[in-house]
Amino acid sequence: MPGSASFRIVVDTNVVFEGLTKQGRASGLIVDAWLAGLMVVCVSNALAYEYSDVLSRKLSEERWSRVKPVLGQLLSIAQYTNIYFSWRPTSPDAGDDLVIDCAMNAGAIVVTSNIRDFQKAKESLGLQVLTPVQFVEVLASGGKS
Repeated sequence: MPGSASFRIVVDTNVVFEGLTKQGRASGLIVDAWLAGLMVVCVSNALAYEYSDVLSRKLSEERWSRVKPVLGQLLSIAQYTNIYFSWRPTSPDAGDDLVIDCAMNAGAIVVTSNIRDFQKAKESLGLQVLTPVQFVEVLASGGKS
């Protein structure tokens, strides 16, 4: 794998949610690394909307008002990816198809807590998929396997 600064990843909504709402877990480290610019995080317009939609629905109004500026900061430093080609449907979850489309168009690794819904994309498209813990380990090693 390349050096950490050149990692291109797409972060699944479940990792963004956990990273912004729970302390001391791998997802939180990924959000911190994103804020620090330690990797290139690719998002599409649809995926950015998905992040906002899920967080605003699942969090209380008060908690959403605290998380929303941080999400805005994350999105402001993300690399926006145009979706020129779609592989839908590939996942049983339509939200995961947004992640797959973004990753395939960006040439990026998917980081998700839900590996199962990405199994078909791994097998048929060759998409690289890592859990948050696996990605933090790779990031900490500087990309050395």
